[in-house]
Amino acid sequence: MRLDADLAVVVTGGASGLGGATARAFAASGAKVAIFDRNRALGESTADEIGGLFVETDVLSEESVEAAFATARASHGQERVLVNCAGGGNAIKTVSRDKASGAMKRFPTDKFSSVLMLNTVGTFRCITHAAAGMAVLDPVDGERGVIVMTASAAAQDGQIGQAAYAASKAAIVGMTLPIARDLSSEGIRVNSIMPGIFDTPLMGAAPAEVKAALASTVPFPKRLGAPEEYASLVLEMVRNRYFNGETVRLDGAIRMPPR
Repeated sequence: MRLDADLAVVVTGGASGLGGATARAFAASGAKVAIFDRNRALGESTADEIGGLFVETDVLSEESVEAAFATARASHGQERVLVNCAGGGNAIKTVSRDKASGAMKRFPTDKFSSVLMLNTVGTFRCITHAAAGMAVLDPVDGERGVIVMTASAAAQDGQIGQAAYAASKAAIVGMTLPIARDLSSEGIRVNSIMPGIFDTPLMGAAPAEVKAALASTVPFPKRLGAPEEYASLVLEMVRNRYFNGETVRLDGAIRMPPR
């Protein structure tokens, strides 16, 4: 897919972090970028910075996602690229023992479900909307669109307390190839990235010693990943027309320990 002023891109979770870096990278290439995010203040700030469009969006809501795509298309035309960065997680053990009473506490099922709804179902919801629109476009250089999903190293190396998060990201890994196969007849490519530990705003709130300890666990380079490095891989997945049905770890060769 050519990166130029004719290309319309949607980035979910594009207000900051990995999504923000991706939105900036596409804008720098000349593309028209729409940022879908729940954070209006950050989203509008990033959109103003890059000359893009911010659309307040909740990927948990069918109506919100449908309206967001309609708004983006009215401004930029039908998107040919969708990058899914919206997501989140929690840290709860499957069962744990109350320190005071010794009573067993269960991981609340609704809290498990909420992470899968956000990360897995929210991602899939956006994909179906984008793919349905891409499929009616005329091909450019033999293809109609590209979709990139964000999984996580936790999909394979889930740590203690990450049952829900790891399951939601493993589901993204698991659906990458089937969706790529589903959309192959429409000329739409689908790939996923499994980031390791990245220096995002969430990580930025951690104490310096915590960040240093995490960086020391990365084999090489011994540092946290830069969001711009994630964005660089997204752009390569879009540019390289033979890149399809793949999930790629981007983690400095880290394999996460139990905790």
